[in-house]
Amino acid sequence: MKYLLTMTGLALAPALCFSQEINEIIEVNAQQPDTEWRMAPGSVDFIDITNQLPSLSIDAGDTLRAIPGIQADTRYNYAQDTRLVVRGYGARAAFGVRGLQLNVDGIPLSMPDGQAQTSSIILDEAETVEVFRGPLAVLYGNTGGGVVEWNTRAPQQTASHITLAAGANDLTRGKGQFDWVNDVHKLRFIATDLYTSGPRPHNTAKRQQQGLRYYFDINDQQQLIVRYDNNKAPLLEDPSALTPDAWRQDPEQTVGRAIDFNTRKSIHHRQGSMTWKLEASDYRARVAAWQGDRDVVQFLPFAGDDIGSSGAVIDLSRQFEGSSAYFEWQATSQTDIGFGLRYERQQDHRFGFVNDQGEKGDLRRSEFNHVRKQAVYTRLTHQFNEQWRLTAGARHSRFDFSVDDQFIMPGDPDDSGQNELSDNSGAVGLSWAFAPNWSSYVSLGSGFETPTLTELAYRNNGSGLNTELSPSQYRQTEWGLKFSQPGQFSSQLAMFDIQSEDDIVIDQSNDGRTTYRNAGETERQGIEWQLNLQLTEQIDGFISYSYIDATYQGGMFSGNQLPGVADSQWFTRLTWQPIATTQVQLLGQYRGETYADDSNAVNAPSYVKWDLAVTQDWQIGNNAFEAWLRVDNLLDKDYVGSVVVNQGSGRSFEPGIGRSASIGVSWHHTF
Repeated sequence: MKYLLTMTGLALAPALCFSQEINEIIEVNAQQPDTEWRMAPGSVDFIDITNQLPSLSIDAGDTLRAIPGIQADTRYNYAQDTRLVVRGYGARAAFGVRGLQLNVDGIPLSMPDGQAQTSSIILDEAETVEVFRGPLAVLYGNTGGGVVEWNTRAPQQTASHITLAAGANDLTRGKGQFDWVNDVHKLRFIATDLYTSGPRPHNTAKRQQQGLRYYFDINDQQQLIVRYDNNKAPLLEDPSALTPDAWRQDPEQTVGRAIDFNTRKSIHHRQGSMTWKLEASDYRARVAAWQGDRDVVQFLPFAGDDIGSSGAVIDLSRQFEGSSAYFEWQATSQTDIGFGLRYERQQDHRFGFVNDQGEKGDLRRSEFNHVRKQAVYTRLTHQFNEQWRLTAGARHSRFDFSVDDQFIMPGDPDDSGQNELSDNSGAVGLSWAFAPNWSSYVSLGSGFETPTLTELAYRNNGSGLNTELSPSQYRQTEWGLKFSQPGQFSSQLAMFDIQSEDDIVIDQSNDGRTTYRNAGETERQGIEWQLNLQLTEQIDGFISYSYIDATYQGGMFSGNQLPGVADSQWFTRLTWQPIATTQVQLLGQYRGETYADDSNAVNAPSYVKWDLAVTQDWQIGNNAFEAWLRVDNLLDKDYVGSVVVNQGSGRSFEPGIGRSASIGVSWHHTF
């Protein structure tokens, strides 16, 4: 029996492409997906959203926290966004995501300079999520942590869908979706609206999202896809982090300076893309182009009135665009070869103003920042026989950074300048199916990661870009073992070692303004394990565990743990489905202690948290209904959701929230 499987070339493709430029539709037989997962020479996770706990669909960490090796820092501060840390990569992010490539249907959410925000994703749309990490991730370019790919499903029939949800802290969220389908055309419109007063004072968030999708089946082999997204958050108040003592006294309090200076952020993100795909018997191709704009205004909790301070109100206007082309050819029955090109460009017009008690004051910064990114890459997969497979690839990347300073006066000199760099990345992996249902692999890779414009934006002394910040270099090795018995259970074990030079880490973080430096050398060694298990026809379970020893090597902090990286994590989910229309799920999560500074003097304590959800479905004619109830933090434990690394003011703890309930109902009608 054959069927169509939508995928991204990460987990299941017969010729693992390891590139964000390809999103394939491949015809496979019913046994191939399991075989391809076992033969992938790296840590691969394929998440079916329908198996997750029902949620408000506002936090990407809800889905990703189950994966070993991923630390999803849910900050309950909508002005800062979810932070994702993968094997230590991304821990330096003051907000959003670094060191990790984020894509939706093959179109990048990550900016050309490497920064990304998960809040730009309409999470309701995702059908599956694929995560790939390990040495072969260097083939994705300017990232070391790996790739997270959200996959949506094209409309299958003309239908409408409405969802309403509510939760603690005056949280309300609505979603409307309409799909239209005929023989060759498919159209979708989706819109969401979110409001919450937040768990702390000065924590209000408002966000609206709209998306338009168009699919045109040109013929049996070609498809055209057009996407447009409009994400607007007119108000995201920032209550700031707390000192450890303040958190212990009252984790629901807000810093006085946040109210005095009315700290907040507003964001407007627009992005459109067009993708052409070709699928033939022995070759496939994909060409994509995208363009977008992002406007951000952020108020920090200080005045920033010194002439060389760059201000404390950030007013950023960003334009970005890119294009990619990928061609894959099945040269022989055993060998696949792929080639790709990629070009991206980004321009930031960055203003800085005095924060005059929550109002925009005098100008302190005005400059244009430019980034241009070019890459060419190739990969090869060769199947020696049924037991052995080789995957290898190389990538050459070039980056051009430039600054045109428009604010020049005594006390604030001309900070214009430019920098160019190019480097090569390469990786190789060997897989061995040594027994039925068993496989092992080893992979090696080396790559680099450049600082983002946000990380270059400030320096400790003086104004302008931190031109002393260099790219980090890293070498990775990984060994893994996989087992799968379809319909019963599967397991994956990975051990890794990552050596880096000039690792980019946080130098100082003061009330929202963060500067960065290069660490001499760091070392990360760890182990990751997970198990999927079908206990009975009604009960299935999932468990994962990860441990990492991430330390500085040399220098004044030699032997100390990297801040922002939890040493261990454990996750479990138990699902009971007594009847086809009812589901009960229990979720448990443990996180080990997390240091907040380089000296390891401050650490967030470990914690265990439990969540519970119940879902009920009904079908009446052409109408499907779903209702769910979810309770988070069942035991009402105080815990730190995230730490702010090297916070100069001492406010390094971002509190999690106590016991909270949420409910949701949805109606789906097919025409």
